[in-house]
Amino acid sequence: MMSFQATASAGSRSAGESAILDAAVRLFSRHGYGGVSMRSVAREAGVSKSNIYHHFESKEALYLAIMQASAGHLAEMVDTLAEGKGPFDRRLREFARAHLAHLFDNATTVRLVLREMYEGEEKWRKIMVEQLVGGIFERLIEIFEKGQASGLLRPGLDPGTCALMIVGVDQFYFQTENMQQYPPLDKYRCSRETFSDDMMDILLHGMLLPAPSGGGGS
Repeated sequence: MMSFQATASAGSRSAGESAILDAAVRLFSRHGYGGVSMRSVAREAGVSKSNIYHHFESKEALYLAIMQASAGHLAEMVDTLAEGKGPFDRRLREFARAHLAHLFDNATTVRLVLREMYEGEEKWRKIMVEQLVGGIFERLIEIFEKGQASGLLRPGLDPGTCALMIVGVDQFYFQTENMQQYPPLDKYRCSRETFSDDMMDILLHGMLLPAPSGGGGS
């Protein structure tokens, strides 16, 4: 299960704590975990090193707090999907849009998290799954399972694949958007909102036309 006890919500953080986290994100993004010291974070944040240790007991705790904050945003979006009102398909579309917007609005932190997921040490990948995103994906998968149980989704679909497709396509679009300015990809470029809507149309309704009724042969 997730553990967010060590990190305050964004709205309850002090200005000093927020400055430390913002500075740490910038430095970790540029230099990686091993290339950043608590002294350099203090210098970047404009605070004393002892002030950092007042909020975070170690560099590892500071790094984990960054990951927790990013995962916390995703957890809030999943909560909205699960508990929101309105038709299931509309809530799915709103979740996909909100998730894609979150990636771009928090681009520096997101790139740091994604780099850790794909290229980081096994220790951090394990921590991220066990303490952060694993529980979030479990809840997202449960939402799809409930959709199946209530007859809103096809019974043969794998709920885990459904969850990974929405989050994974958003992440791929985020990571490759800067490539879309070049030919021939520029011809197919569209707004993020349009992309999200089109992507959800495909996921919800598929690519193939319905088979013709009457069975006239192949």
